[in-house]
Amino acid sequence: MLDERLELSTDRIRRMTDGDIPAEMPFYAYFRDTAEFLILLRSILPEGDYNELCKLNPEEAVKLNHELYRDILPENYGSSYGNPEYMKDLSSGYGYDPKLSQYLCFLYAQLRGLIPYAVENRREIFVSYLELFIQVYDIFLFAFKDSVIPDPGEVYETLYWFERDNIDILVKDMVLDRISCERTFALDIIMNSDLTDTRYLYDFGEYISENEIKTVRFLNTLPKKEIEEMAATYTGAYRTGFIKAGKPLDKKISVNIRYCLGFELIIREAVKQFNEMGLQVILYRSPSLAGIRSSHIRTGYYGAIPNRQFDYDHKEDSAIFLDNEYVTRKIDIMRSVYEENKKLAKGHAGPAVIEVFGEDPFTPKSHGSALKFSKKQQDLFVSYSDQAGRLSNEYIPGDERSFTIIAYPIPEIGKDYEAVFKETVKINTLDSEAYEKMQQIIIDELDRAERVHILGNREAGNETDLFVELCKLNDPEHETIFENCVADVNIPVGEVFTSPVLKGTNGLLHVTEVYLEGLKFTDLRVRFKDGVISEYSCKNFDDDGENRKFIEENLLFHHKTLPMGEFAIGTNTTAYRMSREYNIGGRLPILIGEKTGPHFAVGDTCYSHEEDVNIYNPDGKEIVAKSNEISDKRSTDPASAYFFCHTDITIPYDELCLIEAVHKDGSVTEIIKDGLFALKGLEELNEPLRALS
Repeated sequence: MLDERLELSTDRIRRMTDGDIPAEMPFYAYFRDTAEFLILLRSILPEGDYNELCKLNPEEAVKLNHELYRDILPENYGSSYGNPEYMKDLSSGYGYDPKLSQYLCFLYAQLRGLIPYAVENRREIFVSYLELFIQVYDIFLFAFKDSVIPDPGEVYETLYWFERDNIDILVKDMVLDRISCERTFALDIIMNSDLTDTRYLYDFGEYISENEIKTVRFLNTLPKKEIEEMAATYTGAYRTGFIKAGKPLDKKISVNIRYCLGFELIIREAVKQFNEMGLQVILYRSPSLAGIRSSHIRTGYYGAIPNRQFDYDHKEDSAIFLDNEYVTRKIDIMRSVYEENKKLAKGHAGPAVIEVFGEDPFTPKSHGSALKFSKKQQDLFVSYSDQAGRLSNEYIPGDERSFTIIAYPIPEIGKDYEAVFKETVKINTLDSEAYEKMQQIIIDELDRAERVHILGNREAGNETDLFVELCKLNDPEHETIFENCVADVNIPVGEVFTSPVLKGTNGLLHVTEVYLEGLKFTDLRVRFKDGVISEYSCKNFDDDGENRKFIEENLLFHHKTLPMGEFAIGTNTTAYRMSREYNIGGRLPILIGEKTGPHFAVGDTCYSHEEDVNIYNPDGKEIVAKSNEISDKRSTDPASAYFFCHTDITIPYDELCLIEAVHKDGSVTEIIKDGLFALKGLEELNEPLRALS
C-alpha cells in the first residue's frame, strides 16, 4: 500500500514538472520548482536498505549536495520560497491574502525537511508529505480553473489537520531515535567508512561545507594517538561525571553522542571507548520538521547550517498547528511510546556532546512576515516544554543520568584555525588538580560571605552593579555553597558555581556584546529584583519593541520572566588569553566563554531535577545550595518549579571592575579587582592575564 501511494504521488508530481501546471496560474513557478525538488528527493530514496548516496562518485555527491541546499543558501535566499519576505511580495503581486504566502512558505520549509527522510528511507512520512503537497496544489489549481482566489482557510485547514494527523508517526520516531540502539544509519557510516576520504561526509545527507571537509583533512594529519587521547578526554569525563555524582554507570546500556559532522575520527574512537564501558552509542539526526524540531537549538548530529536566517525565520513555524489539542495529543503519544519502551529509556545514560565554535557572528533580521506565536501560543509553548521535560525526566530520571560537553574550533574561525585547535586541546586537558586547589581558595572565602557584589568596569563600557544573595550554611565544617567544578561533565576547567538565593539578589547585569545560542546580543541589560528578571533591553535593532521581542524569544523563551539559576566565577584565564590573543572572544562557545569571567545563568539551576541527590566537593563537604525558592516547589507544584532552559551570560575579565564577598558585619573581601584575582594563592591565574597586558 505504501509503495503504491509513493508511485501514485510521484507520478502526479512528475507530471507537474512536465507541463501539467497551467503557466498562467498564480504561483506557477512555486509549484513547478517545488515539484522538481521533490522529484530530486525521490531519486535518492533507496529501493532497498542501501543508502543511495553511497553509490555516487565524488563529483556527483558534491553536485547533488549543493543542489539539495542551493535554494536557501544566503546568496540565493532573496528569491527563495523559504524566505517569508519574498513569499509575501509574491503573494501581494497576485493580490492574495498575505496568509497564503505564510502557508506556502511553511509548506516549502517542511518539504525541505524531508531530505533526511529520503536519505534514511523513512517512507511513511516522506509519502505523506508528497500527498500533502498535491492536496495544496489542487486547492490552487481548482481555484484558478474557477477564476477565484484560493481560500486561505481551506489551505490552513489542510496543513493543520495534516500535522495533527501525522504527529503520532513523528513523535514515535523522535522518542525511539533518542533511546533505541537499533537505529544505526549514522553509526554505520562512521564505523564502516574510509574516514581518510571526505567523500563519506555526503552519505549523511546533511549540507557539507568547507568547514566539514577541512576538519576531516586536518584531523587526518594528527597521529592516531592524539585522536585516541582526544576521545579519551571526552569519554573519560563522561565516566567521571557518574563517579563523582555517585551514580551507577554499570546499570546503563546506552549513551547519545551529539556532534557536528567532520569529527568522525574522534567519534569512531569514542564509540569504541564507550563500548568498552558497556555502553552502546545512539546517534540521531537533529530533527528537521516543525512538529519535532527545537525552536532555538540543534540537538543530535548535524552538518553545516546552510543559512541561519532561514532557521531563524522558521523557528516558530509550529504556530500553524500549535493549540491545546495538539499539545495534549503530542504529550499522550510521547507517554505511550516511553511506556512501551521504558526499559530502553531507563537504561539511557544521557548525552555526550561535542560542540563546535568559530562560525561567523550572526545577527538575525526580524522578518515581520515570518510565522510567529500568538500570546496564547507562547504560553502554550512554555506549557508544552514543561510537560515534555517532566515526562522525559520521569522515564530517564535526572538523578540517574549524566552528560559531558567538550568543544573544538572549526576552520571558519580563520587563518589561525590549526593553532587555535591545538590551544583548545591544551585547554581541554589543563591540570584539574591545580585548578581544584586554587578554586577551593575562592570557595572558602565565599562560604564565609552573605552575598557577592559584582561591579562592571565603567571605563570599558560595562555598567553592571549587582548583588547576589548566597545560601546560609548551617554546618560550615561539613557544608559548602559553591561547587568546585573542574573538567568532568563540563570541559574545560574551571569555575566555582552556586544556586543563588533569589530574595536579596538585586541589580543590573550588563554586557556590551554577548553570543547566546549562536545569536549576537548587543548592549544587553537584564535587571533582577529578588532574583527574577524585572526589566530587559538590548540594542540589536533600532526599534525598542523589536529588541524586547528578540529577548523574549531568544533569552526568555516566551516565559514571562526567569530567575537567576546560577552565579559562577570562571577561572580559566588561559582560555581567556587564547580568546584575546587570537581575537576570537565573540566566537567562543558558552562552554568555554563561561570559564573566562563571572557568569549568570537565567532559567533553571545547574542541579535541575537532581536537587535531592547528595553531591560533595573534593574536600568532602556537601554542596547544599542546589535549589532556590522556585525549584523548591518541585514536590508541591512541579509545573511551576522548572523552566527547561538555562542560558549563561558572561562578563569578560576586561569588562570587570570588582567581585567582592560581603560579610555579615559589612566587611568585604575582594575576589577579583580590576580584572585580576585578588586572593593570595591565585597568582597563577593572573599570569595569562598579565601576559596580555
